[in-house]
This record gives sequence, structure tokens and C-alpha cells, in this order.
Amino acid sequence: MWKYYAVLSAVFAALTAILAKIGVRNVDSNLATAIRTAVILVITWGIVFVSGSGARIRSVPGYSLLFLVLSGVSTGLSWLFYFKALQSGPASKVAPIDKLSVALTIFLGILILHERCDWQVVAGGLLILAGSMVLLL
Repeated sequence: MWKYYAVLSAVFAALTAILAKIGVRNVDSNLATAIRTAVILVITWGIVFVSGSGARIRSVPGYSLLFLVLSGVSTGLSWLFYFKALQSGPASKVAPIDKLSVALTIFLGILILHERCDWQVVAGGLLILAGSMVLLL
């Protein structure tokens, strides 16, 4: 099932880039990020409460909460820089360069999480890196 979710994530990420590029044309990129974040906040908390999982917020361990907060900070910074890049650069180059995060995630997953590394993972990461470098240069 995770593969279907991953493909849907990619589809919506692509739409995000195109819709954001259109939306950020005449708007400060930080304000645009705040508007986008507010929409996401409403949607995700709505899903949490409709699904009934909101009551479990008190059972989230402090350690998990710390890392979720740090992840949120990283996400926020990523979005701020992404919207700034989209405002001044072409979506067809900004979005793929942003996907360098995939190669970095592979590297950090192996280094920090000790995830399995086989030739497909290495080859995929190197191809992503190579594609991003072509766009950067």
C-alpha cells in the first residue's frame, strides 16, 4: 500500500509546485507559505478529529514530540526556501532541484537510521543527484 501513497504524494507534490508558482507570482513568498501552512493545518487537524485520533495526543511520548517538532521546524524552513526559489525561478527547475532531498534522505537514512543499502538504492540516489546537478549547472 505504501507504494500507492508514495505515487499519490508525488502527484500532489507536482501539483503543489505548479499551483504554488502561479499563486506566488504577486505575493510575498513568506506570506504565501503562511497561507499554504494555514490550509494544511486546517485539513490535517480536521482529519485528526474526524478520525478520532485527537484524543491520543496526550499519549505521544516526549521523545517523539521533540523529533516531530524538529521535523516541523525543518518542514517550515524547507517550505520558506522552496517558495522563495519558486518566486524567482522556473518551477521546472526548482522542483527537481528540491528533490535533492530524496538523495539526502537516502544518505541520512543509511547513516543515521542504519537502513539497508543495496545497489538499487545507491543507483537511484546517484541518478537523482546527477539529474539535479544537470539542472543546477
